Amino acid sequence: MDVTLHLAQDPEADALLGRSPLAALVGMLLDQQVPMEWAFKGPRTIADRLGADDLDAHEIAAQDPDAFAALLAEKPAVHRYPGSMAKRVQQLCQYLVEHYEGDASAVWEGVDTGGELLARLEELPGFGKQKAQIFLALLGKQLGVQPKGWREAAGAYGEPRSFRSVADITGPESLAKVRAHKQEMKAAAKASKQASAD
Repeated sequence: MDVTLHLAQDPEADALLGRSPLAALVGMLLDQQVPMEWAFKGPRTIADRLGADDLDAHEIAAQDPDAFAALLAEKPAVHRYPGSMAKRVQQLCQYLVEHYEGDASAVWEGVDTGGELLARLEELPGFGKQKAQIFLALLGKQLGVQPKGWREAAGAYGEPRSFRSVADITGPESLAKVRAHKQEMKAAAKASKQASAD
């Protein structure tokens, strides 16, 4: 895996995401309740604080939980909720060590169908169906992982140029389109909630 991603909008952080399957998975895991760029900058920040060029699932899985949480909480914090996210990152790495010998790319290598890949992603700690579908769309659209039926398995996120998620972000212009879509979705959800309350 060696592609150029533009999710963190930061050259060093994006370079790591493009070459490291584990960094891409961790970035996706962190992508909740914080701006997307902040989430996807996280893997680079964690690697820097561990004094490494890349993330290592074995190393992270074996970290003392309190020390690892403190590492994520250092200013600037890796996430708005550094303690709970540190725990999730460790759970993800422990799962990868247990099921894939610590190799994140083994989650998608040799998978025959999009459905099988979606099922594997949904089994990862911290990945619900929506997160799994978005990551599947990212793999298919930008990382060249395209098992049979991957677009269908990714649902609406798999549609070409749908600008619904990080899977479609290739630069500032597409980032703005995805942001606008997310704001529309939030406004629609708020309106529907308001309508049902009236």
